[in-house]
Amino acid sequence: MKNFIFSFLALLLLPAYMSGQAIKGKVVDSSGMGVPGAVISAPQSRTSADADFDGNFTINAKEGEILKISMLGFDAVSVAATTGAMTITLKEAGDTALKEVVVIGYGTRKKIDNTSAVSSIRSEEITKMKVINASQAIQGKAAGVQVSTSDAPGSTPSVVIRGAGTALGGRNPLYVVDGMPTDNINNINTNDITSYEVLKDASSLAIYGTRGANGVIMITTKAGKGKLTVDVESFAGFRTPLKNVKMANADEYVRYSNAAFSGAYPQGRFSANQPYNTNWFDEITRTGSYTQNNISISGSSENVKYFFSVGNYEEKGILNGSDYGRTTFRNNNEFKISDKVKLTQNFSVSSIKNTPMPLSAFTNAYRQSPLVPVRYADGKYGVPFILNGIVGKTGDSFNNVGNPVAQLDYTNEQQQTVTLQGGLKLDYDIIKSLKFTSQFNGEFFTYKQYNYVDNVALWSAADPTRVVTDYPLDLNINTLTRTRDQYFNWNLSNYLTYNKVFAEIHDVEVTAGIEANVQGTREKLTIDRKNVNANSNYWSLKDVNVASNVTGLKDEALNQRRLASYFARFQYKLLDRYLLTGTVRRDGSSQFSEDNRWGTFPSVGLGWIISKESFLSNVEPINLLKIRGSWGRLGNQNVPLNTQVFTSGVDYPDLGSGTTINSQVDPNLSWEIVEELSGGFDFEVLNSRLKGSFDLYDKKTTNTILNVRPYSTSGITLSTPAHVGEVSNKGYEISLRWDDKINDNLSYWVGGNFSHNKNELTSLKNVRLSPVIGGSLGNGQNTKLLDNSAIGQPLGSFYMYEYAGVDPTNGQMLYYKANGEKVAQTGLDELKDKKYVGSLLPTSTYGVTLGLTYKNIDFSVDGYGTGGAKVYNGKKAQRFGGENIEASATRDFWTPTNKTASNPAPSNVTPFASTYYLESADFFRINNITLGYKLPLKEDQFISFCRIYVNAINPFITQKFSGFSSDVTGDGKLVEGTQGVELDAYPALRSFVIGANLKF
Repeated sequence: MKNFIFSFLALLLLPAYMSGQAIKGKVVDSSGMGVPGAVISAPQSRTSADADFDGNFTINAKEGEILKISMLGFDAVSVAATTGAMTITLKEAGDTALKEVVVIGYGTRKKIDNTSAVSSIRSEEITKMKVINASQAIQGKAAGVQVSTSDAPGSTPSVVIRGAGTALGGRNPLYVVDGMPTDNINNINTNDITSYEVLKDASSLAIYGTRGANGVIMITTKAGKGKLTVDVESFAGFRTPLKNVKMANADEYVRYSNAAFSGAYPQGRFSANQPYNTNWFDEITRTGSYTQNNISISGSSENVKYFFSVGNYEEKGILNGSDYGRTTFRNNNEFKISDKVKLTQNFSVSSIKNTPMPLSAFTNAYRQSPLVPVRYADGKYGVPFILNGIVGKTGDSFNNVGNPVAQLDYTNEQQQTVTLQGGLKLDYDIIKSLKFTSQFNGEFFTYKQYNYVDNVALWSAADPTRVVTDYPLDLNINTLTRTRDQYFNWNLSNYLTYNKVFAEIHDVEVTAGIEANVQGTREKLTIDRKNVNANSNYWSLKDVNVASNVTGLKDEALNQRRLASYFARFQYKLLDRYLLTGTVRRDGSSQFSEDNRWGTFPSVGLGWIISKESFLSNVEPINLLKIRGSWGRLGNQNVPLNTQVFTSGVDYPDLGSGTTINSQVDPNLSWEIVEELSGGFDFEVLNSRLKGSFDLYDKKTTNTILNVRPYSTSGITLSTPAHVGEVSNKGYEISLRWDDKINDNLSYWVGGNFSHNKNELTSLKNVRLSPVIGGSLGNGQNTKLLDNSAIGQPLGSFYMYEYAGVDPTNGQMLYYKANGEKVAQTGLDELKDKKYVGSLLPTSTYGVTLGLTYKNIDFSVDGYGTGGAKVYNGKKAQRFGGENIEASATRDFWTPTNKTASNPAPSNVTPFASTYYLESADFFRINNITLGYKLPLKEDQFISFCRIYVNAINPFITQKFSGFSSDVTGDGKLVEGTQGVELDAYPALRSFVIGANLKF
């Protein structure tokens, strides 16, 4: 009977035994820390399990059965199940998790499941190029992203994503740093960045509503992981101009200028053998230098992840006296409060000190005659005086250019900026598939500046014969300007994220929430004072007679801007290959009138992973093929607003004085709206060695804001902004990259991207635009125009006379009239004969990268180029009497015996803005060359890692432009400003750096 019972129980339990048993284990990374969320599957038993927060798992499988363990960012492994406690170690994948996962608004998404156009740049790519702003490092690394930079210390790069869609509004993208929307990232140490994502199309941007039209850049800073690690980086480098503009020396200047002055001085104004021959560019510049030192401490325990970093950057600019320093501190922590609650905290402080010098010194050095000395023997500053043909301390002035060395010597300005950013993020797992997130971020900014002018010293420097005791008593002895500026912004978002797989084929993720954003009142105070104590310790206003010493007071308080938002996103994947994304955001902005305050911004994206279909799944060369398409609507709230202008104190006949309204208000003024249709495909072939993507887009700003003239019968004279135009950006983007491994010691890569964009003002309503005149040269000439005639032209188009060559009879410059006739300047009609001749916006941008690693040696080269843009050489166009000239012009100019010369006859007449000075901005530049060597160290040594490297930044360039830099940002204003005009431009620099990375 007993045997029968045991046999009966064995028969009952046999199926359970055969179907498997509880296999327990832990999944860890290379440092021994648990890997939460790792997926453990037993294909034979058709079961799976997820590792918990500490990496522990239990799965029902057979002993000896092959288990597959996978986790995003790690190489998948297969191991045999054992009955004992298993420990499974995952190795980080060659492509990091941040490359396989893209950060999107209010969450992340597997790259393969994403339906939108997002460029993700790895942190190694950003830190490889030793620059202060991370946006400089992405130049050429993301298709469709144009980055224009200035090498002036502390400058902010200009970033334009998929073309400029606004004429007068802001064109900068929105930066979101760890959830905090901000205007720029000058305060962030690039070594603290772990991911840099560029959201480019409307499908990914619509979730940012009124702030998404210019693109969004998502930046995530580092978090702790694994055992305690100390990272140290230190580098030092020097900087020199990438390209010099050779100016005429004394002999060349004399020959050229005497020809120019021949009418007024038949025998020539300047004698040969002048006593001075000054190279002004050399006199105002030096070899620049910069250093950076970073240290970070990171790690994690069972319940805490921590990251601390301190960085210091110091630079001495090439312009004498220009210094810049930045110190940053960052603390990021993550606390596991319980199995369901996680609290993340981030905090950063940056302090920037800047001693700027006027960039106009470059233009003055370009223009000042080489005959003028820096100083005379008695120490007095040189001036452009001439007596009996010889330049000296007395005589008549032969140009109106100041001494650029004196200009720098008497510049005394300092700026200090402190920025604090921080936030708290609470994640609460309500149930397994539903998570609540609440995040608060704040940003405090404060700025201080002073500018001290020694008026007596400047008066003396302008004429070496002057005596200080003769200084006019009615003039200021000195002038002091002090500025204060500060604001506090904050952002609060609360949202729910639901993620669940139904019936093993429906993968659903829903995000919904609300957000409040406040840009606080910005308070600016500027005070101008005269005759202060020369000692800066006594510049306080305390005990100063304000009424008699304060010459100017400007107290501004810019209005607080509030944004209230509701947003939702639905992401769906069917059968692991059909993708759908839907997004909607509703924004209410305090910037606009009550009736135009709210707007809705939807988007939809579709994707199909074709390579997972049965007809392609067995095609070995194809590893991934995905097509995607999207449509969306975006907004740009950084636009000109209505301001009611009053004119007061006007005297009216028989009525006395009064107040009148001098501007009209458009009650419908709101944000500019952008609609974009975009599509593309991604692929990986040949064992994923070749990867690429192609994107096509059509983006339209349907209600561009421009200034409109009032009706003549209204009695109003000032123009006002209104929605009157449409701007189109159409283009395509291509990215390719080949990665290959020859053997365990040698691997290499080659990659590149190309973008084409056509920008156009496509239409205008039936209005009279108030002309936007830009590109001023400071001599009465302008180079850009936007009015009713600009339809069909790109934004930022140059508008000027067309150069027609040299008149062989007299050497004068000739220009084309509208009817094709060639005439001199005096025969031109400004209203009829000017024409549009190209834009400062490039039609194409491209980047290349290549590199290899051999054992412990790594080598890489990155390059960037643009095509189709124009740049105006504003320096050349300023000569109108006695200024210097470029050396090339002195070697081949028109004379009665050289009538076929390429350059016109020397002249002291202000030249009209024309295509003679308009040049191609096409260039290709090697952005970075890196060579590094890792010392063969063991992980258990005190120094576990050491890499020594050398960098060459911008070492070579090919360009057609004869000036300093084709990549001219100017004042950053596309239409009304000097962007694209080289005037007071900081030269592009090449840098050579040596440094080391250490880990302890």
